[in-house]
Amino acid sequence: MSADSLSAAGPGPALYALDEIVTATGGQARNCAAGPVSAVTIDSREVPADALFVAIRGDRFDGHDFVAQAIAAGAKAALVSQSRADELSGNLPLIVVPDALAGLEVLARHARARADATCVGVTGSVGKTSTKEALRTVLAQHGPTHASIRSFNNHWGVPLMVARMPAGTRFGVFEMGMSAPGEIAPLSRIARPHVAIITAIAPVHLEFFDSVAGIADAKAEIFDGLEPGGLAVLNIDHDYAERLTDAARAVGARVLTYGFAEGADVRIRDHAAQASGNTARLSGDGLDLAISLAAPGRHAVSNGVAALLAARELGIAADDAARTLAGIAPPEGRGAAHRLGPEPRPLVLVDESYNANPASMRAALSVFSHHARGDGRKVLVLADMLELGPQANSMHRDLADAVLAAGPDAVYLVGPHMRALAEALPASIVAGWTHSAHEIAGQVLAALAYGDTVMVKGSNGLKLGALVARIREQF
Repeated sequence: MSADSLSAAGPGPALYALDEIVTATGGQARNCAAGPVSAVTIDSREVPADALFVAIRGDRFDGHDFVAQAIAAGAKAALVSQSRADELSGNLPLIVVPDALAGLEVLARHARARADATCVGVTGSVGKTSTKEALRTVLAQHGPTHASIRSFNNHWGVPLMVARMPAGTRFGVFEMGMSAPGEIAPLSRIARPHVAIITAIAPVHLEFFDSVAGIADAKAEIFDGLEPGGLAVLNIDHDYAERLTDAARAVGARVLTYGFAEGADVRIRDHAAQASGNTARLSGDGLDLAISLAAPGRHAVSNGVAALLAARELGIAADDAARTLAGIAPPEGRGAAHRLGPEPRPLVLVDESYNANPASMRAALSVFSHHARGDGRKVLVLADMLELGPQANSMHRDLADAVLAAGPDAVYLVGPHMRALAEALPASIVAGWTHSAHEIAGQVLAALAYGDTVMVKGSNGLKLGALVARIREQF
C-alpha cells in the first residue's frame, strides 16, 4: 500500500490490518485509512464498525450499488470490481481488484494460510448443517473454533466464512453445498480441510443431475482440496459408499466409514429412538462407546457420529466428544420441538421448516411417528420438496407410506407437487391443499388446539418458517 493512499488511523482489535488486505488481494487502495479491519461482510444491512464490505454481484442484487450505504454504516473500506470502481463516488474508501468475488476468494486463501488451524469440510445431501454444528460445539470446548454460520456454503458463502477466520483459530469447520457439478471442488481448495465428511448421498438437486451417482461424484469433489494424508469420514448407509471410498483413495486420502450397515469401520449398534432423542453404541476402529443424543431421529445419530469421528481425528477424546454431543439440541428449523402454552397440555410444535428432500422428509416423518398423540391430534403440514426434476411428482407421491406410518390425524399439503401426495393419501386425513403456505396458514391456525402435536416441514422456498412463527405467536 503506497503512502499517498493511506492516512493514519488509531489501533484496535483486528481481523486484518487494512494494508494486509491490500497486499493479499493485490488491490489498489483509494482514499483508505490505515488501521484495523474488524470483520468481512457482503451485506450492507449488517456492517460492523471498521468492517471490510465486499461488493459481490448476486442473482438479484449487485453489492456495488450499496457501497456508499455500507461505508455510511461504518465500513472501513469496500472491496470492489475494477469495472464498477470509477463510477463510485470519488471520496469513498475502496480497494479495487479485477473482480470482487475473486478478491474475496484470494483473501480467504490468505486467511487459511496464515492460521495454524486444523480444518474440517462437511458436505452431503442431508445433515450438513447439523453435523457442522455438532462438530463446532464439540471443538469449541477445546480451543478457539471458527465455523460457517447458518448455511453459508456456496460459491460466496465458503470464501466469506474462510476470510472471516481469525489468525489465532485452532479449529475450522466449513460446510460446502452445491446444486450442480463442479461447485464443491473450488470451495474445498479454498478451505483445504484436513478432514472431509460426507454425511449421505440422496436424490437432492436432481433437476441439475442425470442421476444420483452424479450427485455422489459432485460431493466427492470435496476431496480435491483435502490436505495430503487427510482423512475422509464417510457414511456407509447409502448405495454410493464404495464410489465415494474409491474417490477418496484415488487422491491418497485415508478413509474411515461409519453407519448402521454391516461393514462400517465404526458401526452404530443397539439404536433406540424416542421423540426426545436417541441412544446407541459405537464399535470398531478402537471404539466401544455408548452415546446419547438429545436430537431426535436415526439421522441425528449418524450426524453425531460423523462429528465425533472428525473430532477424534483432531485430537479430542471420543468420550469427551460424546459428553458434549449428549447436550446438543437440533438447530433451528431442523427438528426442534417447542412446547407452547400451558402445561400439562401444551401444543407441541416440531419445527422442520428449514428445508426438505426425500431423505430428510422420511427421516422427519420417522421421528414424528415417535411423538405420542396425547389427548390431542397429530397434525402434519408438508410442503413441496424442490429441485427434483421430472421425478418430482412421483417422489412426492411415494411419501404416502411414510406419512401413514407417522400416524397423523390430519395432513395439510402445500405446493403443486404435494398435489400428487394428496391424491395418494386417504381423503379422510387430507385436511387441505394449497399452492402456498400463506394460503393454508389460516386453515392450520384455526384447526390447531392445545394438546395437539404438529410438525411443519418443506423446502425453504415454500416459506414455512413464517407459518412456524405464526403458530408460536398464537400459542
